[in-house]
Amino acid sequence: MSFFSDSPVITGRKLLFSNHDLWILIWPLIIEQLLAITLGMADIVMVSSLGEAAVSGVSLVDSINVLLVQIFAALATGGAVVCAQYLGKGSADNASRTAKQLLYTMFIAAAVLMFAGLFFRKHILFFIFGNIDPDVMDASRRYFFISLFALPGLAVYNACAALFRAQGNSRVSMCIALLVNILNIGGNAILLYGFHWGVEGVAVPTFISRTVAAVVLMFLLYKGKEFNGIPAVSIKGFSHVHFDWSLIKKILSIGIPNGLENGTFQIGKILVLSLTATFGTSAIAANAAANTLTAFEVLPGSAIGLAMLTVVGQCIGAGTIDQAVYYTKKLMKITYAAMIVLNIPLLFAAGPILSCYRMSAETTRLALYMAVTHGLCAMVIWPFSFVLPNALRAAGDAAFTMLISMISMWTVRVGMSYVFSWTHIFGIASALGWSTSFESLGIWYAMILDWVFRTSFFIHRFIYGRWHRKKII
Repeated sequence: MSFFSDSPVITGRKLLFSNHDLWILIWPLIIEQLLAITLGMADIVMVSSLGEAAVSGVSLVDSINVLLVQIFAALATGGAVVCAQYLGKGSADNASRTAKQLLYTMFIAAAVLMFAGLFFRKHILFFIFGNIDPDVMDASRRYFFISLFALPGLAVYNACAALFRAQGNSRVSMCIALLVNILNIGGNAILLYGFHWGVEGVAVPTFISRTVAAVVLMFLLYKGKEFNGIPAVSIKGFSHVHFDWSLIKKILSIGIPNGLENGTFQIGKILVLSLTATFGTSAIAANAAANTLTAFEVLPGSAIGLAMLTVVGQCIGAGTIDQAVYYTKKLMKITYAAMIVLNIPLLFAAGPILSCYRMSAETTRLALYMAVTHGLCAMVIWPFSFVLPNALRAAGDAAFTMLISMISMWTVRVGMSYVFSWTHIFGIASALGWSTSFESLGIWYAMILDWVFRTSFFIHRFIYGRWHRKKII
């Protein structure tokens, strides 16, 4: 049985999503992901005016920030899946109740992480990046301190955006992402170029933009406007705090496995990044630059992966398993087509784009090798590794995706990264006359092996597993 074989003909039921419905859901998500990537690139490019030490310090701390954001996104996914299933079932009241419980949970989690981070921030940075150059560590400490205050805003922002997407209303989160970019990039320009601040000039606008975005999104959720015929998810009565443990349990049944999966994934990436740091500042800077470009390479998949949560979640809630299978296959086909169309020209443009980072010729060449390796494999393997599992999560099968992802991350990506490091990629770097920093490419080869491992299990689960028999609501 082929994954891309035609689904059985769906009869007797109206399709929940027309092609037009899918289009108005996906295109704002693509723009939103583009804005997020553009913001990340702008931060790195603008802070590069402060030197490679500042770029390295910011990129190292951002790996920790991404871990925290991924935890928030995982919890938000739990709430979004439950909301989507209730909306598919036609129970808007329960969807609204879920929204309020999600916000309570997210805010408390963010507050705990913020205070813990402030108290242990020096120990955290030394434990993870203890061997880095002193000037890089100094930049990391200053940037990390301010960025911790942005966590509550980031948590609420992620929760609200996920709730709008659960309704199929991705335009709101797109518009708010545009607002974030304007405030963040504008703030960077003023503080870095106008007031000549250091890395604080990147951290403060992040705090302001995320906080403003969270407030605006909460206001829009409170108004609760219907979208495309779907009843609104509203948080009216939010100030009258009441914890509904049955709903919180449903949210956490998806959020905790997803959070453990995302958290473990990011912790693994941080460990791998600490390994990258041993190859020198050049390898750190190349890795940071390449990562901003690789985010573009998977942009369509990231957007459609978010759409998958909404579409499959509503299908499962409505009890239409055949439609859940149908739309999963359809969205995967769209993902592959979009990835190929985007990546072929992007690979040719990678060199000129990376030259904008003002890095040395050697560092730029290393970043180019990283980006090209990623882009070629992303067109073939990445969608099955990271888009398909969202269909499983939307049906409530988050425990399986967590298990496979954790095993793959620790045994394949992290394990093989160290193997390649210890063996110096079997002497390839020295044989080609490359510097030691080029041995960091082995970490990227281990990443590709990780994708292959995940893909084999997720495809098998989708075709032969019981993922759609999980029950949340």
